Amino acid sequence: MNGWRPATVVAASMETPTARTLRLQVPDRGRVLAGQHIDIRLTAEDGYQAVRSYSVAAAVGDDLVETTVQELPDGEVSPYLIGDLAVGDQLEVRGPIGRWFIWRSADPAPVQLIAGGSGVVPLMSMIRERESAATRVPFRLLYSLRSPENGYYRDELGRLCSTGSLRVDYVHTRSAPDGRRPGRLTQDELASLVIPVEQKPEFRVCGPTAFVEQCARWLLDLGYPANTIRTERFGG
Repeated sequence: MNGWRPATVVAASMETPTARTLRLQVPDRGRVLAGQHIDIRLTAEDGYQAVRSYSVAAAVGDDLVETTVQELPDGEVSPYLIGDLAVGDQLEVRGPIGRWFIWRSADPAPVQLIAGGSGVVPLMSMIRERESAATRVPFRLLYSLRSPENGYYRDELGRLCSTGSLRVDYVHTRSAPDGRRPGRLTQDELASLVIPVEQKPEFRVCGPTAFVEQCARWLLDLGYPANTIRTERFGG
């Protein structure tokens, strides 16, 4: 559905000190596919409007949508969504939107997810869709973030790892736990952590532009076919 519709905030919680998950009630939401996004529009008292796109983290029931917003220090919209928007407030939503990046639970291929920072949000929708569908398709997540405190959905991902439902490999670029050395993801590290090429995995890679483009180049260099690598990026 492409028209703008009112949405009501029914729940909100902080994922990290600078990221907030919003649960929105969207009447006539329609079907949401894992990997899609919504547009959020805010209108000021003087009529000025700002529109931003946010990935769907989960679609619950018939009319609920969750997204997680990372605050940008110089942003127009994200500081309001994190610091001022309250439960019971309304905003306008358009979507769900997008078909290229989606994953369907009927797809039989193993799935390797690669996230940089807040790029984990649409990948989380795929993880949750897999859990809901109770499929046994192998799933792995390679998650690059600055520090453990910056990780989204830590409890849920930890629970899925502990049950053996999901494998998650973390790369910490600024501060690492347990005395491990932090550092940026390298090609050798990526090669050792992703599903081997002979298992013919499908990739979903999301994060800042430079991160996504580098990962995609490395995967091609490692022999993974281009048509198995789908990317979504943000930033300049």
